[in-house]
Amino acid sequence: MKEDTPTFFVGIDWGEESSQVCVMDHAGRVLKERSVKHSGEALERLFEELTEIAGGRPELMALAIETPRGAIVDGLVERGFKVFSINPKQLDRFRDRHTVAGAKDDRRDAFVLADSLRTDGPLFRRVKLDDAVIVELRELSRLRDDLVAEKRRHSNRLRQQLHRFFPQVLELSSAADELWVWALLKLAPTPKHAERLSARRLQKLLERFRIRRFNVLEAARVLSMPPLPVAPGVTEAAHARIKVLVPQLELIHQQLVDCEAQIKALLERLESGEGQEEHRGVRILLSLPGIGRSVAATMLTEAFQPLAERDYSALRSICGVAPVTRCSGKSHSVQMRRACNHRLREAVYHMARVNMQRDPLGRQRYEALRSRDTVMAAPCGGWPIAS
Repeated sequence: MKEDTPTFFVGIDWGEESSQVCVMDHAGRVLKERSVKHSGEALERLFEELTEIAGGRPELMALAIETPRGAIVDGLVERGFKVFSINPKQLDRFRDRHTVAGAKDDRRDAFVLADSLRTDGPLFRRVKLDDAVIVELRELSRLRDDLVAEKRRHSNRLRQQLHRFFPQVLELSSAADELWVWALLKLAPTPKHAERLSARRLQKLLERFRIRRFNVLEAARVLSMPPLPVAPGVTEAAHARIKVLVPQLELIHQQLVDCEAQIKALLERLESGEGQEEHRGVRILLSLPGIGRSVAATMLTEAFQPLAERDYSALRSICGVAPVTRCSGKSHSVQMRRACNHRLREAVYHMARVNMQRDPLGRQRYEALRSRDTVMAAPCGGWPIAS
């Protein structure tokens, strides 16, 4: 047995307020079981107990947990313990080995995690702490997606209110998601205000936001169209709602601009990292046609380890590009992979779409696939990853 081969195995069933811990030796004998609260003092005490059981050598202890992140995971990895994670669906199959009655509780799950790591260690994935910049970039990337969704949601609400009583604005901007539209609604929140809006103020507004798809005369003609006949109180009610929606949209837009600026700064920081081998892939990734800041941030943060390790198979699987083959008896089918990181799937889709439009080689590859009567999981399904 190698000197660093684990001789103790720990299962941690994570919970919101407390976690259940089960420690066993290499023969499967349970050495310790207890519940741990999620507090700094309780976790420090747990780390000390585990170090004592391992004889002061944390590298001899392997720990299994479903959630590959959090304070417990960070603290264990920083102290030299070997932490492994597994998909909850796989853990459910392991649970069936110990009971067929469908019984489930925290103690049993902690025991199953520890025992499964002892007997089927290769099925678990080693957890590694990401670079601090990657952690920050991941949070900003997910925040950007949330802000984009919030902007779209509020824009739809604004559009709905305009459709009720002021559809003229939608003739100028069908989605009502532009800065100049929000500024226009401050100047002319109702059709009556729009009729009194001077051509000079409207011209300044268009020049301020550099709107050139129509001139001031066309905009004034649309805004002066006869208003919809609405019931009494509808205009006032919609106006009150719009007065709240517009400042919210402006705030979300500004937060989105700030978030994208921070993402850009972090990507430049990663790209210029000197002497860091794991960041070499950042420069390669950003050099590929079809990779923008948003796609690059998603790829780097959601698949940092596979990219750093050049693990092409793992990358294809978590992106949802690798198909799933089902072959049993006389039946044989190849299906799209559903279990994947959906943020990565969307990022890879946009990468392939833009690459096809802007790169001759990408377009050639796409046309070749189109000429074959084959259903592919994604346009880039067979592309190699640059190394």
